[in-house]
Amino acid sequence: MARWLAIILPTFLLTCSTVLATPLTLEEALQKAKQQHPLLQTVQWDQAIAQASRRQADSGRYPQLDAQGGYTAQLDPQAMQVAGQSMETQQASYTFASLALTQTLYDFGRRDARQKQAQYGLKAVQSDIRSQEQEVVLQVIQTYFGLLEGEKLVLTAEQELRSVEEHRRVAQTLYEHGSVTRNDLLQAEVRHASSHQKLLASRNRLANLQLQLNFLIGSAPDQRYRLAEPPLPTQPSATPPALTETLESRPDLAALRSQLETSEQQVRASRAAFYPELYARLSLDYLENERLREQTIYAATVGLKVNLFDGFASSAGQEKAIASRSRVQQQLRMAEQQARLEIATARNDLQLADQQIAVTREAIRQGEENLRINKDRYQERVGTASDVLDAQSLLTQVKTEHYRALYDFQVARARLNKALGLL
Repeated sequence: MARWLAIILPTFLLTCSTVLATPLTLEEALQKAKQQHPLLQTVQWDQAIAQASRRQADSGRYPQLDAQGGYTAQLDPQAMQVAGQSMETQQASYTFASLALTQTLYDFGRRDARQKQAQYGLKAVQSDIRSQEQEVVLQVIQTYFGLLEGEKLVLTAEQELRSVEEHRRVAQTLYEHGSVTRNDLLQAEVRHASSHQKLLASRNRLANLQLQLNFLIGSAPDQRYRLAEPPLPTQPSATPPALTETLESRPDLAALRSQLETSEQQVRASRAAFYPELYARLSLDYLENERLREQTIYAATVGLKVNLFDGFASSAGQEKAIASRSRVQQQLRMAEQQARLEIATARNDLQLADQQIAVTREAIRQGEENLRINKDRYQERVGTASDVLDAQSLLTQVKTEHYRALYDFQVARARLNKALGLL
């Protein structure tokens, strides 16, 4: 009786918790994940940073307004020699102030390159956010269908345990009547313990998947959901998009292309650093001096500024930009090859799961009939206990493979959509 309670009580509690749980569809789970997943909330700050960098780069098109002022105290005032006499040209202590408006007129494309670099950087971040979102969506789909599969496997393990328990009672009865040896009873006991362990492992895996789903959708760890079973999709009848079109629509590849454009503009800006800069300047300078008639000077300047030597910083910056561009080019080529591999393997897995569903569905019917025949043969003392236990194990294995194929098909479908950039 205690053994039966140990088996039935967890099942009863699991059933009650399922009934009281909150209903959750796959679409609702995906919506929750997009809104509450910690990673997606974090990467939104990357977009804010990229937008600020773009505004910072755009500032180069506007003039720069500088102001400064202060007070100077000297030991002796400045003086000049005139006809052997010393004449002070400035008082010992004075205030000063200046206001200057400077605008770059032409810098050989350096400002444009920096501005485009920031624009492509923002596009790269936006594409990366879409890629991260697709990755989270795939994780939610895998966990969602993993939970559905886990529930089916728990039910299968419970059915196996009940079947083994029934066989054990039959073996006990036959042993007490002297119809079978104690070996049959011991086999039943060992298989019962093994089935119980399998049930415990299935329940533990189900509990862990529930925790994983709660994390992905931003729910509390103790939250329980009653998952809805989505309909099994059919194979797509429409022609899949061309590979070149697919590679264009994937957000991770789009992010790398934007990074490549960013690197191109970085190279362009590093080359422009070797050229001069043409600028214009309007200034107002005030210097307190009682000995001068004009203390405020207004001026307009057009000038040329060029760096003659900066410790080879410009050369190193150009080499760095070129190396960075080469690295991104290699990363893009590798990512395109990996995308082709993902598409091919996802299609293969989808076809395999579709074939396995049809095969295992018929195998379940055959396994149930095989178990019934072996039970009848054993009760009639024609078959052996090993035949019954083997038939039960075979049925459990077939059911497990069937449920796994069902949900592998759903996950493979999602993986293919992600590989095609359509998730």
